[in-house]
Amino acid sequence: MSTLRGFPKTCKIIPANARLFFSTKPSSSSFGITPKFSLSNHKSQYRKQVFLANLLQRYGFSPSQLHGFISKNKFLLNSNLNDIEKSLSVLLSLKVPQKSIVSLINDCPGVLDVQFLKKWELGVSKFGDLSVSPLVVRNFLELSRRFQINPDGVFENVKVLKGLGFSEGAVNRVLEGFPRVILMNESQICRRIEFLEGIGIAREAIERVFYLFPGLLGFGVEDRLKPLLDEFWEWGFSEDMIRKEVVREPRILSMELGEFSRCLELLRTLQCREPIKEKIFSEGAFRAGFEVKLRVDCLCKHGLIHREAFKVLWKEPRVILYEIADIEKKIEFLVHRMKYNVGCLADVPEFLGVNFEKQIIPRYNVIEYLRGKGGLASELGLRGLIKPSRLRFYNLYVKPYPECEKLFGRFSGGEDKCRHPVGLWKLFKPPSYPQSKEDVKNMKSYVELLA
Repeated sequence: MSTLRGFPKTCKIIPANARLFFSTKPSSSSFGITPKFSLSNHKSQYRKQVFLANLLQRYGFSPSQLHGFISKNKFLLNSNLNDIEKSLSVLLSLKVPQKSIVSLINDCPGVLDVQFLKKWELGVSKFGDLSVSPLVVRNFLELSRRFQINPDGVFENVKVLKGLGFSEGAVNRVLEGFPRVILMNESQICRRIEFLEGIGIAREAIERVFYLFPGLLGFGVEDRLKPLLDEFWEWGFSEDMIRKEVVREPRILSMELGEFSRCLELLRTLQCREPIKEKIFSEGAFRAGFEVKLRVDCLCKHGLIHREAFKVLWKEPRVILYEIADIEKKIEFLVHRMKYNVGCLADVPEFLGVNFEKQIIPRYNVIEYLRGKGGLASELGLRGLIKPSRLRFYNLYVKPYPECEKLFGRFSGGEDKCRHPVGLWKLFKPPSYPQSKEDVKNMKSYVELLA
């Protein structure tokens, strides 16, 4: 038998057409010890993974979610898959929507414990009188699993809200917006109510406050709400004004300490046309400060830091007057359609101040057409797109290219042409009457008196 150079003589060459058989038993060789490997166990694990994936997909998981979820929660493969299927069917019986089931399992996989869900299946019947929504049940399941609260304990906490005089609608709204209320005791809830009563808010208005802003229950009285109230007073606002604004928009109490002062400082230093400033302060300085806070939060939500957001509002005060939905529409167009980074707003805040339909879209369409045609000598940035006046933009990018007239619309040839036929004005010329000698004499007399 021939040997290969460099290999021991005992190493035989295996013919190409020979069939190879692998053993699952460990065996030693000149190259080391072969690790353990059970083909049957591998197949069994693979079958479990396929079964679990099909099961989760049947209950709302998308194929793209399955791999990441199963790889992060491999303990499910060691669980009884029949019990997992029973758990999913119990979740459906609790009338939890399919989307909520997916988010619940993603956030808290331990909720698939069948014994835990059977307890809740019995406990949910106690909520029949409250008519809680499926979202409330979903929140209860997550919190009770995380904090080891049984259904009876949750039910007792919900009865506290009912006992405080809240209507069924208000209780349901609070449980949806701030489910962690079930972790609070009665005295903690009462302290929030006493704080609102302390600034003169009536009991029926307090229910409205919690209905509109359930998250208020999560704020501390001594370390958050009272210092915020002191900040309002330091700026000279009366208790009546504060009470009126809180009842109108309870989210005012969500401000961080010092945030309101920064908003008012920005308003104090605004340098803009008087009509714009009058519109900003049309409902008072208190409301104007809160409107600034809402716009800052909107800009920060889309990627700006607070310093950049305040800079945008200071340079382009008209943004304070625009609806949040309009601002978000412009940012969405800037990022996803125009492919600019949201940080460009800090350098070109004028983008948020111009009209979306009449200026942004037409200019973008013209530039995109010229870019595709090769009609731009150099790349045009956001500043070059927004800063020029309408007439200047037309003369630079539209007038030399007649095909861009329809894209731009403004100052197009069709609009510059006379709207009426030539000579039509003669039909509207007032008739002339002959002047008599007496009329001329009267006019001369009148002119002489003036002299």
